[in-house]
Formats: sequence, C-alpha cells, structure tokens
Amino acid sequence: MGNIRSPFQGIITDIKGRSACYKQDWVNGLCSGFRIFAPTFYIFFASALPVIAFGEQLSRDTDGALSTVETLASTAICGIIHSIFGGQPLLIVGVAEPTVIMYTYLYSFSKGRPELGQKLFLAWTAWVCVWTALLLILLAIFNACTIITRFTRIAGELFGMLITVLFLQEAIKGVISEFIIPKGEDPKLEIYQFPWLYTNGLLAVIFSFGVLFTALKTRKARSWHYGTGWLRGFLADYGVPLMVLCWTALSYTIPGKVVSGVPRRLFCPLLWEPESLYHWTVIKDMGKVPIVYIFAAFIPAVMIAGLYFFDHSVASQMAQQKEFNLKNPSAYHYDILLLGVMTLICGLLGIPPSNGVLPQSPMHTKSLAVLRRQLIRKKMVKSAKEGLLQQASNSEIYGRMQAVFIEMDASPPTSVDKELKNLKEAVMKGDGGEDAKENFDPDKHIDAYLPVRVNEQRISNLLQSFLVGLSMCVLPIVKKIPTSVLWGYFAYMAIDSLPGNQFWERILLLFITPSRRYKVLEGVHASFVESVPFKSILMFTLFQFVYFLVCFGVTWIPIAGILFPLPFFLLISIRQHILPKLFHPDHLRELDAAEYEEIVGTPRRNLSLSLKEREPPDARSDGTEDDFYDAEILDEMTTNRGELRLRTVSFKEERLYQVHPEEKA
Repeated sequence: MGNIRSPFQGIITDIKGRSACYKQDWVNGLCSGFRIFAPTFYIFFASALPVIAFGEQLSRDTDGALSTVETLASTAICGIIHSIFGGQPLLIVGVAEPTVIMYTYLYSFSKGRPELGQKLFLAWTAWVCVWTALLLILLAIFNACTIITRFTRIAGELFGMLITVLFLQEAIKGVISEFIIPKGEDPKLEIYQFPWLYTNGLLAVIFSFGVLFTALKTRKARSWHYGTGWLRGFLADYGVPLMVLCWTALSYTIPGKVVSGVPRRLFCPLLWEPESLYHWTVIKDMGKVPIVYIFAAFIPAVMIAGLYFFDHSVASQMAQQKEFNLKNPSAYHYDILLLGVMTLICGLLGIPPSNGVLPQSPMHTKSLAVLRRQLIRKKMVKSAKEGLLQQASNSEIYGRMQAVFIEMDASPPTSVDKELKNLKEAVMKGDGGEDAKENFDPDKHIDAYLPVRVNEQRISNLLQSFLVGLSMCVLPIVKKIPTSVLWGYFAYMAIDSLPGNQFWERILLLFITPSRRYKVLEGVHASFVESVPFKSILMFTLFQFVYFLVCFGVTWIPIAGILFPLPFFLLISIRQHILPKLFHPDHLRELDAAEYEEIVGTPRRNLSLSLKEREPPDARSDGTEDDFYDAEILDEMTTNRGELRLRTVSFKEERLYQVHPEEKA
C-alpha cells in the first residue's frame, strides 16, 4: 500500500541510479573496440530468426494484414529506443510469441465484426495499444514492479512450457499445411494437383526435420570431441542460422523438372510495396473505429498489459541475475514506463509492439560476460607470471593481480577483497600447503576463482537493433527461405527450451521406475531430488500439469482465448495462500526455488563443472583457446533458458542408491 501512496518514487530512483552510469555505458562499449562485434552478431542472429518466423506466423493467422516486415520494424524501432533511452541496456526487446497469440485473437474478433472487419483491424489494435500503454505507464508510476517477486518459478516455468507447446503446435500445423491447398488459392493450378502437393509435403517433412536435428546438434557443438575450440565455439554460437542457410540452399538443389513453387517459400510484401506502406499511416483510420469498440479495446488491453508487465520484468530479471555480478543498478519501474511509450508508438504505426524476450536477454548478458572475462583474465595471468619469473613473494604476486583487477573492474577495495578471497588463499597456501610459488598456476587458479564480470554497455544492443532494421532491406533474400525450414525452426525453439525447465525435468522423473532412480543421483541433478520426498514431487508436478492443461485449454477458446494470461495472474494468489497449506514449507521452497540449484552426482566420477576442478585445455598456448574456454564455462553454467546454475556437492553421500530415506529402491 505504501508503494501506491508514493507515485513516481520507483521511476525517480531508477533514473537517478542509471543517469550516474549512463556516460560509462557508452564509454565501455566504445573501449571494447572490434571485440564488441562478436556479441553483437551473436545476439542479432538470436533475435532476427525468431522475429522472421513470428512474422510468417502472423501473416498466416491474419490473412496477410501483418507480416515479417512489421515484426522486423517493431523489433528494430523498439530495440533502438531501448538501447539509447532504456534503463537496463542488456535487456533485448522484440516481437515475441505472446504478442503473436494476442494479435491472432484480436484479428479473429475484428474479422467477425462487420463494423470493424479486416479494413479497421489495425486501427482497432492501435486503440488496444493506446489503452495498453496507459495501463503500463500507470503500473510504472505506482511502483507495481515491487510485486514481480510474487511471480515465482512455478509461474515462470508454466508460462515457458505453454510457449514451448504453442511453438510445437505451430510447427506441426505448419508441416500439415504443406500437404493442403492454401486458403484463397485456385485448386486447378498445376502446383496444387495431388502429385506436386504430396511432393511439397514430403519435402517439408525432410526440411523441417533436417533443420530441427542439425540445429539441436550444432547447439551443443562446444561439447564435441572433434574440431578446434574456435570451430566448435563458432558452430555453437552461429550454427542455428547457419543451418537455416544450409537447408535453404539445399532447397534449390531439387531437380529442375519439379514445378515452380515447390517447396513453398516465405511470403511477405517488400518494404516499399503498398501493403507495407499502409501501416505507417494507420493513425488516420483510428477515428473511423466506432466508439463502443474503442472502449471495448480496454478488455484485451488489460490482458496484454499484464502479459507485457510479467514477460518484460522476468526477461529483465534474467538479464541481470545476481550471479552475473552486475555493477550498475536495475531500472524495473523506468523500463516499464518506457515499454508503455514504445507500445504506444508501435500501435500508432500499425505494427505489433515489442517487449523483453527470453532467452535472448540472458544470452546477451552471457556473451558480454565472456568478453569482459577474457580481458581481465589475460592481464591478471600476465601479471602473475611476471611475478613468478621475478620470484616475488606470495603477497606481492597476489597484490599485482589485485591491482590489475581493481584497475580494470573499478570495484571498491572492500568488494574486491571479498570476491578475490578464494584466489588469495590459493596464492598464499598453494594446493598442498607448500610454497605457493611452486603450486600456484596462474592459468588454472585464475580461471577457477575469477568472478564473472559483464561488460555493461549500450553499443551491442544498439548495433544489433540497427542490423535487424537493415534486414528489412534484404527481404528479397529472406523470401527465399522455405516455409518448412521455419516450421523446423519453431520445433527447434520448442525442444531447445525444455532443458533447464524443472517442470519438464520433474515430468521425466515420474516416468523413471523406483529401481532405476538411483541413476538420477549418479549424474548432476536438481537439489529437490534429494531434499524432497518423491510423493511431494509427484503431487506438486501433477498440480502443475493440471494447471498447465487449463492454461493451454484457454488458448483454444475462439474469442475468449485472449484471456489466456488470466490463469497466470490467479496463480499468484494460489501460490501465496493455497499451496502452503498443501505442501511442507521446506519442500515448497525447494520445488519453487528462486534459483536453479543442482547437486553434483556422487558415484564413480565427479561430474562437477566447478571451475576449481577444471583446467582449460591448452590454456597457455594462445588467446583463441582462452576465448573458447570462457564461452564453454558459461555455457555449462547456464541453462537453455539463460538461468545460471548453482552447483553444490551432494547433501548426503550415503544416498547413492536411494532417492529418499523412507523409500526403498
């Protein structure tokens, strides 16, 4: 209640905090030099491909009223605005699946109303965006971001699972549609005769499964046994867009006797065509919308505002997890205010709004952590080796490294002492308690104890947004992508989002027979497997699964499907008032933990990814291996959702062959 009585307090605090480091945000980016292009291109491909896929989905669901042009334009415009004026520049914004779903419902409603129809669809959605913007601005003014902590893991994972299933549903519907004559086309055309229609469908199956399989394989390239570190790192970062390119090229190798139009390719108007130019002047049609529908637009606006508030805040949280050790303050209230302004701009331009997206936002932070870590590590290693060559004392070696860290990191001395405490112990004591100069290895120990550091700046976000905007100029090339390749990409996004989702991991656990559950404990596993009775895990998972079915069922209701965010808002009260009565507080805390905590497997060999037990291969050879190893470390420490793993040793070693004390295998 106190937050409501202090309007603008959160926004003012955010502006004061971020204005103090605004200049440094630009300086840090410019000082990175050409190295800033690596995270820029990495996040550009991670942003552009989904936006192109969502554009094709929107085009199909809105009969061409919206297309890839509009999704690219929205992502570029909002990205540029946010990178310059946003509070948290590490946050990546773009058109996301929830926006596509909402716009599909809005189109179905508008199309079924003679007073609106397809002609006034964009004008009416502009009014929806006006109301949405107003609600978001009010949420920011009255400090609503303070309640974001009530959206716990259960809500985030249910929402993530819903998006996963919707991705998979879209992929399946897309592949099936390749066997069917498109709506509004002449069935007498040669291309729509059975032999060619069937050929198109079979090619779609091949291309979609080909993209899915190869994208999933290259995603894990850093763990391959073959190839150099540079090659594996390149394939892991850019393998997915590369596979889209490869399968698009393969689609042009089909025999020349195949009729033109097989396989089907992406369709969207070019930037300079009348269909695209109309959107920029949609504001002139807003006055033609009947007054009753202007006020009716408030209902979907409430849903969209709540959805954006939740999605944007969670994406921002993931981009600035405490394990990233960010130095600059957050700006949740101010960013929601700016989101309201961007939503208003997009609505008046007739394009779908953009908001914070996952997993691109934490992916952006992770890529910048690799960049910053490389720079600090190399200077600290060099300084330590110089000290060893000069036979400096233990304290002198540590003092040199500490000075380098303070110089490059600009941290206060008290903070540095705390963060480098373990490194200091390694230098002063050595591994075996003997002279540290004989046991201390700069390459090994600095990697083990160097805290994660992120290059907090605005340049990479700004550049990737410009690149997304430039993509609109190469739409003639984008249109060469087969639609079946996009269906494979939708399936890839669905399957790739499952690892790291504890809801999914608990579902899989239910299918493991009691006699084989000890196998789970042999590998790295979630902490709740050891600390929560299996019965509680079962009940919690069944509750989550039933609730998920309710959420998914709402999306199938023709017009009322627009209310699909409502169950997620209700979940706040259920989590706060009902679940504590059904589950033990300690068990509920473990199952709905704020952090992703894992335990290292007990038997045979230690699968710990702890940096203290890892030595980079060929760490002394050259810088390229350092670059790869840094990225590999952060890949292993991060879930596919972008969440940092907290890994500890097993609670009880005697539990090697049992899942819980009271249960017999």
